[in-house]
Amino acid sequence: MTTLTANGTSWQPQEQGIKEICALLEQQISPVSTSEKSQIWQQLQHYSQYPDFNNYLAFIFSHAEVKPLEVRQAAGLLLKNNLRTSFKNMDPANQQYIKLRLLPCLGSPDRHIRSTTGTIISAIVQLVGVIGWTELLTALLTCLDSTDLHQVEGAMDALSKICEDVPQMLDLDVPGMTKRPINIFLPKLFEFFRSTHAILRKLALNSVNQYIMLMPSYLYLSMDQYLHGLFLLANDPAPEVRKLVCSAFVQLVEVKPSFLEPHIRNVIEYMLQVNKDGDEEVALEACEFWSAYCDAQLPLETLKEFVPRLIPVLLSNMVYADDDESLNEAEEDESVPDRDQDLKPRFHSSRFHGSDDVEEDDDVVNVWNLRKCSAAALDILSNVFGDEILPTLMPLIQANLATNDDQSWKHREVAVLAIGAVGEGCINGLYPHLQEIINFLIPLLDDKFPLIRSIACWTISRFSKFVVQGIGEQKGNEQFDKVLTGLLRRILDSNKRVQEAACSAFATLEEEAADELAPRLETILQHLMCAFEKYQRKNLRIVYDAIGTLADAVGGELNQPRHLEILMPPLIAKWQQLSDSDRDIFPLLECFTSIAQALGPGFSQFAEPVFQRCINIIQTQQMTKGNTGSAGVQYDKEFVVCSLDLLSGMVEGLGSGIESLVSQSILRDLLLQCCLDDSPDVKQSAFALLGDLARVCPVHLRPCLPQFLDVTAKQLEISNLKETISVANNACWAIGELAVKVPQDISQVLMTVTSSLVLILQHAQELNKSLTENATITLGRFAWACPEQVSPHMEHFMQPWCKALAMIRDDIEKEDAFRGLCAMVKRNPNAALSSLPFLFKAIASWHEIRSPDLHNEVCQVLHGYKQMLGTQWDQCISSLEPQVKEKLSKYQI
Repeated sequence: MTTLTANGTSWQPQEQGIKEICALLEQQISPVSTSEKSQIWQQLQHYSQYPDFNNYLAFIFSHAEVKPLEVRQAAGLLLKNNLRTSFKNMDPANQQYIKLRLLPCLGSPDRHIRSTTGTIISAIVQLVGVIGWTELLTALLTCLDSTDLHQVEGAMDALSKICEDVPQMLDLDVPGMTKRPINIFLPKLFEFFRSTHAILRKLALNSVNQYIMLMPSYLYLSMDQYLHGLFLLANDPAPEVRKLVCSAFVQLVEVKPSFLEPHIRNVIEYMLQVNKDGDEEVALEACEFWSAYCDAQLPLETLKEFVPRLIPVLLSNMVYADDDESLNEAEEDESVPDRDQDLKPRFHSSRFHGSDDVEEDDDVVNVWNLRKCSAAALDILSNVFGDEILPTLMPLIQANLATNDDQSWKHREVAVLAIGAVGEGCINGLYPHLQEIINFLIPLLDDKFPLIRSIACWTISRFSKFVVQGIGEQKGNEQFDKVLTGLLRRILDSNKRVQEAACSAFATLEEEAADELAPRLETILQHLMCAFEKYQRKNLRIVYDAIGTLADAVGGELNQPRHLEILMPPLIAKWQQLSDSDRDIFPLLECFTSIAQALGPGFSQFAEPVFQRCINIIQTQQMTKGNTGSAGVQYDKEFVVCSLDLLSGMVEGLGSGIESLVSQSILRDLLLQCCLDDSPDVKQSAFALLGDLARVCPVHLRPCLPQFLDVTAKQLEISNLKETISVANNACWAIGELAVKVPQDISQVLMTVTSSLVLILQHAQELNKSLTENATITLGRFAWACPEQVSPHMEHFMQPWCKALAMIRDDIEKEDAFRGLCAMVKRNPNAALSSLPFLFKAIASWHEIRSPDLHNEVCQVLHGYKQMLGTQWDQCISSLEPQVKEKLSKYQI
């Protein structure tokens, strides 16, 4: 093969090589079977071993004589994918050849070739920056000044993609250039706002918009020119340009609202108009403005003037569009099989010990559209302006509800949605009428239109707290029963969309009602298990959630033979039906976790097969991970995480009753592997289980205790915290539990962990509340376990530690921490002298110390300091806040 010179110009492809690669690419883009595609892919991989294969692709892509055009495009896309992984390691001469072949393609007569060129150029810039390709800047500037529209459009397209992918690359100093690239490009982009070609206006505005967040100094200083350009384009005939104008205003409100403040009335007026745009994407982008405005530091009074005009627009946009996919879905009854694309990906949240448990966003995989955005905006307005929006909103709702012909069902549906959307923000204004509103909504659960039945479920669930509060009186009790039976009826609806809404609404009601459900448990279980038998895969997941939520809500009430006879046989049958590698087992594992915790020792009759299945799943997955393709399954960490969490739930429920299962299993070895895993989710659940096992059967951890202590201590190093804070949180809790149960064994990590815990307390402002709480308790537990070793260092951490102790709620873990505090102070009282006010505040944070022996120890500490300080005691006490002095008085000091 011909070698290349340094400038990459002398390499020439061989005709045979071109023919073979073109033939392969032509086959690749033809409709062929999966096996043939695999064969083509293997051949392409074979060619990619040659160092000049990417040169061939660049030649084919850039050579206008190559036909058909689709082959050139396929070569370009393959080149882009290859360069992402191999460009940096390529021979510099080959790199140069590819760059030189690409630049002329910016002016290709074919739009697809120009677009692919821009994509490849942006991929290279992501790897080497513009500093590694200075000829590109010259080429782009030359093309932008050209009279050839193809060249201008090609350059603009490439520039727009670079701005989207790596905007910061253009805001850097480049050797040999007097200005940063962005300072040269921005004036040119502003000029293109006035272009007669919509595509150039769109690309220019899109490029500039990418810099709102970064706000380079040139854009900051040119803000008046930019805003003038936005106002110029505000009524552009091209909807894609109007959409970008809206996007710019939304971003400016989020990032630099002060720039818009002088023009804010005009911007609001414009957004109000564009929110009614005939193009739904433009209207959707405009609709994002209202929530952004409410979050910005802008005068709410100004927006308030427009609210009477805004609410009707939002309500109108909340009506189902004729092409909304929900209308088609609503036609499907339970006999229509679920399609694979209906089964959205589900994400299990690893077990978390602490007070910052993150709520999952159920809507994260749903399609965001104008209807949902408008409902969200109405919700936000209700939270900002409260009952003040009701005089505008309620007449519109009443007018929509007054329509009762079949053609107007969408308007009735919107009225019900609107009541739910403002249910939180306007609760004070709605409260006197809530009984009436709910009584009006209950019959809508039986409406002939499925989407009215489903929205009635959701809206009623928004008032669950009110419905449950009324249980104490007769009317309220009757209303609760009507809501409950209405939702249970809808759970058995023949329409899949209604089933989903009813199950979700019922889960919300369960959380509020908790043990109020106990007298009605049999009826509830019968309905849920009937749904369990009839639902298809997608909605079955929601039934599992509803059963799990019910178990969490009623707890031990579930542990009665008549309830278990209804609940367990169908679940066990499903459990036996699903294989260890079926992802449908995830929600069932989660459901069993809640049931195990609720039943407590009552779960023991089901425990052995469930425990063994979890062990098998974890073992199979770990074997698969170590040897891809073994055991006939693909590795999936979610199987491990869900199984670990179910084991944790069983340990929590069965307590020491789990010991016989643990002793006869390989759980300890599997758990150690999981604690050493590279996945944060697996480690998070593993440390939760480690802490649970430490509480109930630490003896079975002992053979591997040094390794468990070592890996747990490593998670607490301050350098690791930011990336894996949830892992550190659980590890911190687990090692504290070990300190309580095996105090004599923690000496190997004692000072390492103590140092890490002190650093966590010193950086408490940057870390989450739960980790700080766990670090505070674990430090106390270490001090309780080994006061002789910890007390000499206490003056270094007393103040932040006592501050943190004062913030923790009364419970058994706080008692442990205070035992450590008392043990240290007794051994080294002088070290706490400079921190006494903080110590006193920590003691005063108790509502009541229920343990008599701890109460006595705290008394001894206080009396010890009173004796030690002598005449200075009164001065020390007088400096405290009155409420602290009052709390301390119960210790007879």
